[in-house]
Amino acid sequence: MPARLRSRSILAAALALAPFVASETLAQTPAPAPAPAPAAAPAPAPEPDWTGTANVGLFSQYVFRGLTQTNEKPAVQGGFDLSHKSGFYVGTWASNVSWISDATPNVSASMEWDFYGGYKGSLPADFGYDLGVLYYYYPGNYGSAPVGYTKPDTTEFYAALTWKFLTLKYNVSLNNKTFGVPDSRGSSYLDLTASYDVVEKVNDAIGKVTVFGHLGHQWYHGNPGGFDNGNFDYGDWKVGASTEVYGLTVGLYGTGTNAQDKYYTNLYGKNISAGQFVVYVQKTF
Repeated sequence: MPARLRSRSILAAALALAPFVASETLAQTPAPAPAPAPAAAPAPAPEPDWTGTANVGLFSQYVFRGLTQTNEKPAVQGGFDLSHKSGFYVGTWASNVSWISDATPNVSASMEWDFYGGYKGSLPADFGYDLGVLYYYYPGNYGSAPVGYTKPDTTEFYAALTWKFLTLKYNVSLNNKTFGVPDSRGSSYLDLTASYDVVEKVNDAIGKVTVFGHLGHQWYHGNPGGFDNGNFDYGDWKVGASTEVYGLTVGLYGTGTNAQDKYYTNLYGKNISAGQFVVYVQKTF
């Protein structure tokens, strides 16, 4: 066969086989791997069943329901709370006091130790509620107290209704010696408190700024020996502000009452129901 014809035959055969060779090559080439699926976001940590918090503070004095409990002297206070995600909670809180010893000769009691427990829940339209029992315990030496002296340990039931920055709370005494007043079961206290965050954060060092106010009224029931415990009734108020500085809560407030001076003046001639001014620093953990 002439060389020219041989070349043409070889070229024709190559062209005829080309589609089959290409198909075989493509069949043997692996398909590209699919792009990996995006990583799933980590699941949020489950809410713990129990949560604990603690607090400790230094106050220029301890004022409770408008009455100075430390004769205008400083107070160290602290507490611990344990709450369950269902709404149940228990806690304890303590402070130094002097009002018992300041009012009664031969009695030494320098501590208030509170124990409480209750249940909190939510309601529609931003409302909430809180029900519980609070026990005020005043350990000390009462062995030389005057005849007929009534120890001040007190048990109260409380119910509160909250709405956003407002709280309305009612406490009623369950025992017959409300803060040392004999025959006083059923004595009560009504408290309306507002606490509003004016600024959420000032800068990296100073956090939110809160203003707060309170109006309250204490009623005493009973008529021991013909004396009307209602003479101890009074109203009180409080207004103040606080802020957070490097994780510490720093605040100040003023208080006042309309109590009758003669029923709230101690052995040192101090009217514990007079207007007061308090500054404090507190840390919550």
